[in-house]
Amino acid sequence: MEKFFATSPRGLEQILADELAALGARDVAPVDGGVAFGGNLALCYAANLESRVASRVLWQVGHARYRNEQDLFEAARALSWPKRFDVRRSIRVNVSAIRSPVKSLDFVTLRVKDAVCDAFRATRGQRPDVDTQSPDVRIHVFLTREEATFYLDTSGEPLFKRGWRTAGGDAPLRENLAAGILKLAGWSAPTPLYDPLCGVGTFLVEAAMMALDAAPGLNRAFGFEKLENFEEKKWSALRDRARARRKSAQPLPIHGSDKSGNILALARENILAAGVSEAVQLKQMDVLDGGPPAKAGILVMNPPYGERLADADELAAFYPKLGDALKQRYAGWTAYILTADLRLAKLIGLKASKRTPLYNGALECRLFEYRMMAGSMRKPRGADAAA
Repeated sequence: MEKFFATSPRGLEQILADELAALGARDVAPVDGGVAFGGNLALCYAANLESRVASRVLWQVGHARYRNEQDLFEAARALSWPKRFDVRRSIRVNVSAIRSPVKSLDFVTLRVKDAVCDAFRATRGQRPDVDTQSPDVRIHVFLTREEATFYLDTSGEPLFKRGWRTAGGDAPLRENLAAGILKLAGWSAPTPLYDPLCGVGTFLVEAAMMALDAAPGLNRAFGFEKLENFEEKKWSALRDRARARRKSAQPLPIHGSDKSGNILALARENILAAGVSEAVQLKQMDVLDGGPPAKAGILVMNPPYGERLADADELAAFYPKLGDALKQRYAGWTAYILTADLRLAKLIGLKASKRTPLYNGALECRLFEYRMMAGSMRKPRGADAAA
């Protein structure tokens, strides 16, 4: 059994652990920032293909204790890199650490790269090229105070890059975070879903792909395809089964709106590229003016918090109006609002039933849950609602 580690947005580790367990992973252990698990190569392929919330799937290829940079060089040099990938593959080394005694991660990165290249020179007579932008093979090293773990990245490009996004906004929500929020909300079809600030449509596309049982990685390539142990027949069989089970696009209660016609055009472009245009209903509308598309359901939104509206005063005026609109028109709905602007909690004027810390990339956010029950959720303006 091989050892793997799948990274994820912080706050979604348990969601990822549940996904991996459902795929057949063994020894599933969520930790801060991801999930360790065991399995065979077919499971690794399936995790890349099927996980909606993972960022990367890393394959553990080495582990050693160390005291200094020379120890790390020797540990990396001892690993059988030439058996893992061809010398013609370009490489990149990434090093991260927690409480490591080393003085410079950049120097460790250089030493590990030298060790890998030395291993190839000794057995192949030549060394792989380094490509920091678009490498064929990514090597990850994770350091603790006394231990180093070496990984090969089986994903390649981050898994939130599904391959459907053709148009991006000013501050795009990462696809795996959007999918994770939908899972945290407990949403599934045929429950109505509505994003009244849909931007370029990330929530809508991810919801439609979930409802249609579309594997998120079906239309992209992966890092494991460039490794020496790649089993093409197993991969083709997995991909064929995923294609066969995907449901045909059909009208679903997945609704989105935005007040900007230009932004809505970008959403249409992405929804079309993802092949889910028949499943999603779009409408140009201001969230402060319109109402819900059904009597009850799940509302998700990622409101502007500086990236799309730079004026702080304008935002401060928007949040109370948003709270009023939700209170007056969305009784029976449960709203999930993701924001990095923690003023929203105080200014929206609603009492959150749950607050979940999440990260959109490096940006710390909160996911606020509001259960909209008529006459019971309003709190006095200015009351404390610190995250």
